[in-house]
Amino acid sequence: MRRSIDDHPADPADVPPGLDGELAPVSWAVAISDDYDDAEPRVVLTVEEVGRAGQGLVTHLSPTVARRLRAALRDALREIGEPVE
Repeated sequence: MRRSIDDHPADPADVPPGLDGELAPVSWAVAISDDYDDAEPRVVLTVEEVGRAGQGLVTHLSPTVARRLRAALRDALREIGEPVE
């Protein structure tokens, strides 16, 4: 099984002001898959620089590591004063 969950095609507006030319816009996608020898489902996170399709990084996260990433993103949002669900 493979299923796309969400993706964000990068936009030049994603690069913070003052860093134009220093940072490349990056697209991300999240999917789930269980196409492994152990058939365990994992969260698949792909990040790619715009204009370099197929040359990005893909990580296959176990549920434990995916939860850790989710918690880190929640904590980062809290640190910058954003509401956390």
